[in-house]
Amino acid sequence: MATLPFKDTGFVNREELARRWALAAEPRPDDARGPRWQLMLREFLWPLEPLRRLVGRPLAVVAAQSPKTVMLLPGFGAHPIRMRWMARKLEKAGHITKKWGLGYNFGATETRFRKVERRLVDIYRRTGTPIHLVGWSLGGVMARELAKAHPDKVAKVVTMGSPFSGSPRANNGWRAYQAIAGHRVDEPEIDTIIHEKPPVETVAFWSPRDGIVHPRAACGKPGERDRTRALRCSHMGFVLTYEAVEAVLGELDSD
Repeated sequence: MATLPFKDTGFVNREELARRWALAAEPRPDDARGPRWQLMLREFLWPLEPLRRLVGRPLAVVAAQSPKTVMLLPGFGAHPIRMRWMARKLEKAGHITKKWGLGYNFGATETRFRKVERRLVDIYRRTGTPIHLVGWSLGGVMARELAKAHPDKVAKVVTMGSPFSGSPRANNGWRAYQAIAGHRVDEPEIDTIIHEKPPVETVAFWSPRDGIVHPRAACGKPGERDRTRALRCSHMGFVLTYEAVEAVLGELDSD
């Protein structure tokens, strides 16, 4: 049987590839809609954000009142390097940033969740203080689950454009997710209720300009998070814009 290499599993045979293709081809439920296609197209302009920063005002980073240890969790299909610019600004303010330690985020599989769980526990043991989790998109969903599993080790969760509320298919990335992660978005591999609020302070950033995740899914309903904050950036902009960095710095200083 011919095999093809695939992340996390070593090899995936043709039958498995066919199964994943079928998952990606599933119809979208009538009650689940992602952002408009016009907003989706604007997401491809994200390489312009660094150029805008070059010609715009410099970002004034104020020293943190009380430096925190922060773990940054990347979005689906993203590598921690995509959050490196944000990490540098947090470090400039005096915070200590930690990568999630898993490289690319190819889905919230049980194996990947257990690995990042061990990473959280290790950082907590070494620092001796609860960790602030800042998760972008799928990374925010995983951050919420980490806080549910280890509320004593997490000080706060900040999600950025994370689809934790309503239908898990109310976004423009669920088909790609099912094909790559190998399971349905509404059938997570860990035992959880996605919209259930973690027992720690949980703040949801969302944007009406998000072209990937529907704003309602990222904002959530009362009781699913403690507070919300609306930004005016794209989905990619949650980790690339001054507005997003300033919002995260504000949350870290609000404790």
